[in-house]
Amino acid sequence: MTRQLPLDLPFAPAYGRADFIADDSNEAALAWIERWPEWPGPALVLAAPPGCGKTHLLHIWAARSEASIVDGHGLATLDPAVRRVAIDDAQRMAGDRAAEEALFHLYNRLAVQRGFLLLAAASPPARWQLALRDLASRLRAAPVAEIALPSDTLLETIIVKLCSDRQLVLAPRVLQYVVRRMERSADAARRIVAGLDRAALADKAPVTIERARAVLAAAGMEP
Repeated sequence: MTRQLPLDLPFAPAYGRADFIADDSNEAALAWIERWPEWPGPALVLAAPPGCGKTHLLHIWAARSEASIVDGHGLATLDPAVRRVAIDDAQRMAGDRAAEEALFHLYNRLAVQRGFLLLAAASPPARWQLALRDLASRLRAAPVAEIALPSDTLLETIIVKLCSDRQLVLAPRVLQYVVRRMERSADAARRIVAGLDRAALADKAPVTIERARAVLAAAGMEP
């Protein structure tokens, strides 16, 4: 069989509200985002394992609130007029004295100005090993919206959507085979669909379970 060399074109994730798939695993966190500006305090923390949608929710809130998305280590240069701020991977600031102090001053400023701060992280602030006790106290008092690992139903929906974007069709039994064996995250779904798409283009044929098994193994998800 003649094999076609597929082009590995990048597919940037879409972070719009219409692109977010609600599920039991994330509905509480989504409700917090949509509840804004009726938050009980200046800060909210989104906590979830990698690939579970916290970055997507952060972008939804930033668009909704016209917030600035910043790197936690660049807070010192943030315009003091900015009153809504979103920081992804916020747990990485822990242990960096300058970053912690910048976050502490930002929190205090936003509290006075009635601004808002959204922090997305892999875990709640109580587990961040913060050096500044006053900062730790403030963040631990903030509400935490946790996102659970996606369900089979959500993963199936995500994969079908990603496949549709690439004009790739999976047989139901192939889809179920992949979902039952894959790493449980949207990031993993994107990697797997990219691999399945390359396989379909190379073989010029629908993806089989055998091909899906090889894609999972190549992605480090040995069936």
